[in-house]
Amino acid sequence: MKKLILVCICFVLVSTGAYSQSMMKNIVNRLSFGLKGGVNYSDFTDANFETEGLVGFHAGAIVNFRISEGFSVQQEFLFSTQGAKTTNSNFGGQDIKLYYASVPVLLKYKTKFGLYVEAGTQVGFRVKEDLEGLNGNNFSKKLDIGAVGGIGFQTKSGFGIGARYIAGLQKVGDFKLGNISPDLKNNVAQASLFYMF
Repeated sequence: MKKLILVCICFVLVSTGAYSQSMMKNIVNRLSFGLKGGVNYSDFTDANFETEGLVGFHAGAIVNFRISEGFSVQQEFLFSTQGAKTTNSNFGGQDIKLYYASVPVLLKYKTKFGLYVEAGTQVGFRVKEDLEGLNGNNFSKKLDIGAVGGIGFQTKSGFGIGARYIAGLQKVGDFKLGNISPDLKNNVAQASLFYMF
């Protein structure tokens, strides 16, 4: 009887181990990684002072997990520069530069021809801000949240191009400066080149 129980336990362990290996292999086969970089054009919405767009950049890594044929979840880890140029306000004429470590999480649908659409959310962790006349990190919040939508094309070899819009969902800062309202939100258009391994 003891031998039968021992044989059954061994069988269960071997079966479970084989299933776990199969499951891990399936997960690994669905994962792909990449690098991307590109240009940002950012501005503020809901600002009660005049602003113009500011050109910046973004660069970082991509992790994509295929859910089913055509559908995937994509997470990115990017360094991104955003902000705006002020023209006629308490700030004078200067650039407000905000630097973020951004983490977009997107649901992506790609056709068999390589065209894709994507939508999701992005969390930005402020790394630095550059604003003349303000000392320290007191203009913008440490956390920024936005809604993301985009389109693009990816070749079978892994190279691709994409365009994306990020609409800020919360105000940039809690500062008080004269008659300047802190209700402004980040507004970013991105154009990217990427390569998936």
